Amino acid sequence: MGKQINVALIGNPNTGKTSVFNALTGLNQKVGNYPGITVEKKQGVCKLSTGVKARILDLPGTYSLNASSLDESVVIELLLNKNDKDFPDIAVVVTDVENLKRNLLIFTQIKDLEIPTILVINMADRMSYKGITLDIDYLEEKLQTKIALVSTRKNEGIDTLKALITNYGTVSSKPCIDTTTIDPVYFGNLKKTFPNQLLYKLWLVITQDVNFGKVDRKAFDAVADFKTKSKSDLKRLQQKETIKRYQYINEALAKGLTVDLSKAKDLRIKLDRILTHKIWGYAIFAFILLLMFQAIYDWTETPMDLIDSAFASLSEWAKNTLPTGAFTNLIAEGIIPGLGGIVIFIPQIAFLFLFIAVLEESGYMSRVVFLMDRVMRRFGLSGKSVVPLISGTACAIPAIMATRNIESWKERLITILVTPFTTCSARLPVYLIIIALVIPEGSFLGFSYKALTLMLLYLLGFATAILSAMLLNKVLRIKSKSYFLIEMPTYKLPLLKNVGITVLEKTKAFVFEAGKIILAISIILWFLASYGPGDNFNNAEDIVTIENPNLSGKVLDDKVAEFQLEHSYIGIIGKTIEPVIKPLGYDWKIGIGLVTSFAAREVFVGTLATIYSIGSANDMDDEDESQSIIKHKMKQEVFSDGSKVYTLASGISLLLFYAFAMQCMSTLAIVKKETNSWKWPTLQLVIMSGFAYLVALIAFQFLK
Repeated sequence: MGKQINVALIGNPNTGKTSVFNALTGLNQKVGNYPGITVEKKQGVCKLSTGVKARILDLPGTYSLNASSLDESVVIELLLNKNDKDFPDIAVVVTDVENLKRNLLIFTQIKDLEIPTILVINMADRMSYKGITLDIDYLEEKLQTKIALVSTRKNEGIDTLKALITNYGTVSSKPCIDTTTIDPVYFGNLKKTFPNQLLYKLWLVITQDVNFGKVDRKAFDAVADFKTKSKSDLKRLQQKETIKRYQYINEALAKGLTVDLSKAKDLRIKLDRILTHKIWGYAIFAFILLLMFQAIYDWTETPMDLIDSAFASLSEWAKNTLPTGAFTNLIAEGIIPGLGGIVIFIPQIAFLFLFIAVLEESGYMSRVVFLMDRVMRRFGLSGKSVVPLISGTACAIPAIMATRNIESWKERLITILVTPFTTCSARLPVYLIIIALVIPEGSFLGFSYKALTLMLLYLLGFATAILSAMLLNKVLRIKSKSYFLIEMPTYKLPLLKNVGITVLEKTKAFVFEAGKIILAISIILWFLASYGPGDNFNNAEDIVTIENPNLSGKVLDDKVAEFQLEHSYIGIIGKTIEPVIKPLGYDWKIGIGLVTSFAAREVFVGTLATIYSIGSANDMDDEDESQSIIKHKMKQEVFSDGSKVYTLASGISLLLFYAFAMQCMSTLAIVKKETNSWKWPTLQLVIMSGFAYLVALIAFQFLK
């Protein structure tokens, strides 16, 4: 087994750390959570040379080692604990060439932990535009490190960085400054009490709530002068430390970095004036959303048709080729249609992630957050709440995890509770198939009715989240105070590699996570729909033939299959709950979809695909061949009185139900973990589902 080097990738937000991570690891990366907490853990493998590879750990973005949030604490605790399996052999601090002074603060802190540290100066391609010149040799000598000047956009400097990581043993671990000079007496007493410990590590443990090996916090009481240090005294010492570090950084940059403002070319100020304008900013954002939803419909039609026909052919092939029997029926009528009902939406989900990735990569998403802060404050939230609400369009789970950056507990709790109203990508398959069924063709100002309906559903979810936040802000009697601070990154053309990796990884995660659930549920549904108790199920053919003596051939077969399904185990379940959901315009088949989609919203489509495939041998005529098989069968679905199940009224009712209902047990689990109580997820489930039922009921009764 070859040698492995542990590398910690550290840096401020918006320094291009993700770009460096992607450049080093490519697709050799995976995402998980740190044990016991919901902070995202991203790691990858980078092959350096023969027999040598680096395990790259991409740590959460942080401005300093003075932690103010859960994700920053993760960074500190790892760097303090040499016994941690992820403890780095080498730290790589990523900085932005335009914000070098601020970015170097955390670099000097990590150096003072005596960890070998490489400095990456990223976005080097922008130096000529900004009139920046660097004296790398001087900076390496002054900062006592090795420097890699990198441009991930032009793929420059990555080989240099790999070489520096390979030779990490030659990188200095000498501290940048002597922290003890901020209070020599105090630190002298600390040294006497803990002679074998690094003083800067002790200082971090004293000033913050972080874990550090076996050091007993009570032992600090033995330090003379320790009890006299109040929190405000410690805060003042931290400020003195920060000032000392910036004095050191200023000295280094005074000679190591020069800026010729006459060469600087920057459209950022002009663009910001437009994109964050109190009127045009919102109009531009709305237009971008419209374009996104129009593209989701127009650009994905062809690949979706190809996927649909491929799964239909595969199901038919399985039925005709494999030996006749229950196992073949399971594959052809259960597994293949169930998975096909989700795979068909991959193009649309991929395009959603593509647009989100482009908005983030370009720097525009930060402007949206800044823009929406004006709205948030009126409803008792800060601009930081916008990040979870916007990222909730991908998935509510990481969005709720993102609330850990919100310092105020009240604002964080409210954001956690309202984020599930935001339309996530799991709702997208449900929305798309229902919109395709009930919304007529046509356009308004060049945008199709279907795209406009989809956008309205997204806006409805966001508006409901905001109004709910306002209500919760008045109901929850929690006093808190917070400030909104966001960094505006420079505008840049999205890096194709970064966007590609983001889309691929997120789409793959979505499909595989959903696929596991859908595969299991498809098998269960197939069994429940293929078998049933009593004579009605077992003697279905005789009963149907007696009741319909004039039927024969394919028509009779379809009638028998329909009768069997109705009297199967799943039919009995559906019929039991039908009285509750019929006032909403739903039949028992939709009811089964509502129940199973509690596992994950997207399972609704897979459930209907499985149900409508059981025992059906329908061959569609030429006119219908271009349509989705599920949509075709759903269009033909009728109640016992002959009226259609899927109408504008029932379709809108179903869309509104999914817009508001808490149909995701994974989200409930993450809310419990983040709030450390079952109280809040239980309230979410009851209130959101009750509200969804009421709105869907009113909508159907009004529209029918």
